Amino acid sequence: MPPKNFELLPKAGAEGDFLEVAMGPQHPSTHGVFRMDVVLDGERVVKLKPVFGYLHRNHEKIAENTTYLGSMPYTDRLDYFCSMTNNWAYALSIEKLAGLAVPERAEYIRVITGELTRLLNHSCLIGFLLQDMGALGTPVMYAFREREKILDLFESLSGSRMMCNYMRFGGCRCDLPAGWIEEAKQVADNFPRFLDEFEKLLCENEILMARTQGVGVLPKELAINAGVTGPMLRASGVNYDIRKVDKYGIYDRFQFRVPLGDHGDTYDRFMIRVLEMHESAKILQQALKDIPSGPIIDPKAKLRGFRPKAGEAYGRIEAPKGELGFYVISDGSPNPYRYRVRPPSLINLTILEDMCLGNMVADVVVILGSVDIVLGEVDR
Repeated sequence: MPPKNFELLPKAGAEGDFLEVAMGPQHPSTHGVFRMDVVLDGERVVKLKPVFGYLHRNHEKIAENTTYLGSMPYTDRLDYFCSMTNNWAYALSIEKLAGLAVPERAEYIRVITGELTRLLNHSCLIGFLLQDMGALGTPVMYAFREREKILDLFESLSGSRMMCNYMRFGGCRCDLPAGWIEEAKQVADNFPRFLDEFEKLLCENEILMARTQGVGVLPKELAINAGVTGPMLRASGVNYDIRKVDKYGIYDRFQFRVPLGDHGDTYDRFMIRVLEMHESAKILQQALKDIPSGPIIDPKAKLRGFRPKAGEAYGRIEAPKGELGFYVISDGSPNPYRYRVRPPSLINLTILEDMCLGNMVADVVVILGSVDIVLGEVDR
């Protein structure tokens, strides 16, 4: 007989019982191997405990026993939707540590692949969010149709659709193949048309608004205090985007704005991603127009026998889910002495209970969907 996934808890000083339900670790709504222990008063959430760690793979300890370059393919697997931006954040931290410069053409390629990654991440997240609300099929298939075009570009560039392993310390692994820029321009030029279609289908949908407006509110103060970043933070009205704050790479050359939310609810988190995709398409069009010719890797970069001087560095970028950072300490050996990842999925997940308290159990699934997590990154 299978074990029960619920328990009745006595309610002190009142009639009836609380109901504790285990949602997950295998559940279609949990976006991976993740469990929520939810305590309900009727259908209303009075307590929620996220339980994760099922996908722990010892990522950080493996990196401390591997060469610096040997860890690059492992970063692909943190957020398997966003291998290009994972590579970029790791490469940036090692470049800071070793004092490597990145050629201009490689910087443009990084921006282009990074913004393409943002497009595929946000469009798929919206598709999954609608799937969580019961809109089965159409939104997520629309998103996957566009995602395929971007994955085709990644495959022709890196040889892999998802595990790209493309960035290198001081640049990129290989140059763009012939015709790649024209194909990327076509994707960037057509994407706004897809967004218009997506918005027309979803943004004023009565059911979507009823299920998301005023649901799962994240106040600005709590978001800041909890270290939440990315679209979740901006949906709560906080103007903080590392592309603008740090101006890493060459982001200061591009015109784009940072959309902000007013209410911090699930609808704002949905809309912020839609608006950010418009801005990414603008950045792509600028970068693809201006990309120069030239080398794609720092000639001083040494891939074999790479031993940075003793020291420490923290590199971070505005990944699609928020601040993704790598902290490394070198003792002059071929392996990092210490290697630490700051994954946005994990930090953004820590306030899940605060957003769910007082909401209905059916809203929990939608609120979790709006956080945008990948368990490979949460558990590492």
